[in-house]
Parts: sequence; structure tokens; C-alpha cells
Amino acid sequence: MTALFDPLTIRSVTLRNRIGVSPMCQYSYTDGYSNDWQLVHLGARAAGGAGLVIAEATAVEARGRITPYDAGLWDDDHIAPLKRVADFIKSQGAVAGIQIAHAGRKASTDKPWTGGKPIPEGDDRWWQVVGPSALPYSAEHQTPHELTTTELHEIQALFVAAARRALDAGFQWLELHAAHGYLIHEFYSPLSNHRTDEYGGSFENRIRFMLETLKGIQTVWPKELPLTTRISGTDWTDGGWSVKDSVELAKIPKGMGVDLIDCSSGGNVADAKVPVGAGYQVPISEALRNEAAIATATVGLITSAQHADEIIRNGRADVVLLGREFLRDPYWPLHAARTLGVDFKSPPQYLRAF
Repeated sequence: MTALFDPLTIRSVTLRNRIGVSPMCQYSYTDGYSNDWQLVHLGARAAGGAGLVIAEATAVEARGRITPYDAGLWDDDHIAPLKRVADFIKSQGAVAGIQIAHAGRKASTDKPWTGGKPIPEGDDRWWQVVGPSALPYSAEHQTPHELTTTELHEIQALFVAAARRALDAGFQWLELHAAHGYLIHEFYSPLSNHRTDEYGGSFENRIRFMLETLKGIQTVWPKELPLTTRISGTDWTDGGWSVKDSVELAKIPKGMGVDLIDCSSGGNVADAKVPVGAGYQVPISEALRNEAAIATATVGLITSAQHADEIIRNGRADVVLLGREFLRDPYWPLHAARTLGVDFKSPPQYLRAF
């Protein structure tokens, strides 16, 4: 029976355990450049024993940022600062991952701790957002520019270029962000995609943008390194994207050679009623793992070592990603190992504490 602290090998990469740092936006950068905050934030979790550390949503173009303060990979000059982060993560025994993203119609907003509201037009930080259809996320969000076919192909090329830069920066694990109401999710959800061309309407048309983007990334991302994607398993709204849809979608990337689906949910409907609770998204991961026969990661209010271990032991996911719990405790894996009675070594500098 597989357990939380058992290693996991995907292609040429081996995670030392099944614990990962979920990509969490820090909104702490200028012009997309990584900095000391990201180095220390992610480096501490690598030193704390995580098997996988995924750098936050990293925009493939400036207008693809959620806020003006997001990390980016739209320029070759972004590579060197990120390489410093990836190199340190690896030096601590963790696998360095990165999530590449485009915020679509949910872009051009302020930092969460200053309100998180859409930036008003006329503010120097404002920019025109884009989406599959001219449908705003909410009444207070701006109406997106509906992408033409030429424009959406240009964005797909930006994802490919960002993947190449991620490789040059030394990342070993790539995650395509297709969740949380951002651009790719906006294409596959019928609630945000009202197009009538080959990228809208039917299930097959709505998932086309995502699948083509993955195919493009595969032209630059090495076959020996894991390629993964995060999806929102459900919109939590009648008439929206469902877990059943996610299972059918997951079968296709599986056949393309995508290695793992990171299962989150929601984010595309401002007033969705989400049944938040401990492990509330685990059933999504379990469904995709069992019904689409693809490796999965799960995330969402998983806080205890016993709960995380149970998820792995019962085959409900292959990796457990922690978000807020890692913000509270960068050394969660070291504490979890003690709780579970596992011999897992801390960095030698910290031996006296653990």
C-alpha cells in the first residue's frame, strides 16, 4: 500500500514524498520579475521537506497577470531570476515545478490585501482584459475583448514560449494552469464560452483551446520531464462544467502523454455555492484517477498528516498539495513525518529541532 512518504517517479523525476506546495500567488513582484521574496518563500518549503514545490501562476504575457504584481515568463530576462529559485529548490532535495498561466477576463485586478477589486479604467495600472467571449466575470469586472481566432493562436504561442523559458530556468515539472476561471477554464466552461466558431459550442470545441495549447507545449517540453495541468473539476453551478465533464476531458490529455491532472475547482462563477470543508475537492481527484486512469494531485483544506496519508493510502490521489497549511507551517512535512512515525530527515542545520 502506497503511503504519504513513499517516493513517486514520473518519467525521469522522482519526488521524495507525495507532498507538494500548491502554486500560491504572492502578488509581490515588479514587471513580472522573481525576487528575494519568492526565493525565500519557496526555498523555505523546499528545506521544510516538500517533495514538490510549484512556483505560483506565472503569466505568459503581461496582460495575462491577475494583478500588476504577478510573476511572469513573457521575456527572456525573466529566466535568470527564476533560475535562482529553481536551483535552490533542487538543492534542498525537492523537485522544482512551475505553473504557467493567463488570467483572461479575471486579469487587471488589485492585490487581495488592498481589496482585490478590478482596477478602474484610467488608473495607470489598468489594461484591457481578454476572453473567449465578451462576458464579464461579474458586474464589477470589465467586459473582456473577445479573442479572434488569430489572437487566441497568438496566446497559445505565448504559452509555448513560456514553457521553453521555464525549461531554461531549470524547472523539472511544468503545470499548465487551466483552472479557477482563468483563460483556459473560460474556454472549456459553457458559462463563459458562448462562441460559435470551432472554439465554442460543443464539448469538443470548448476543450480545443486547452488541448492545442498542450500539444504546442509538448514541442518544447522534454519527454523525460513531467507535463501536468490543473483544472477546475466543477464550476459548482447548474449548467456549468461538471466532474463528469472533467473525467471525459482527462482521458484525452492522458492519451496525449500528459502525466498528471491537478484537481481543483470553482473560480469561474462569482456567486457559486462551494461546499468548502476539509478535503472537499478530493472526490474530484478520486473520480479522475479511477475513471480516467490518470495520476492526480488533490488540494483543498487538507491540514492533518493523517488525512493526507489516508488520501494516498486509499488511492484517492497520487500527490497531496497543500496551500494555506504551508503558509502557516513551512516545515509541515517534517512535523507530519513525526506524527506518522516516519524516518524523514530534516536539513542538518535543523537536526537539533527535529
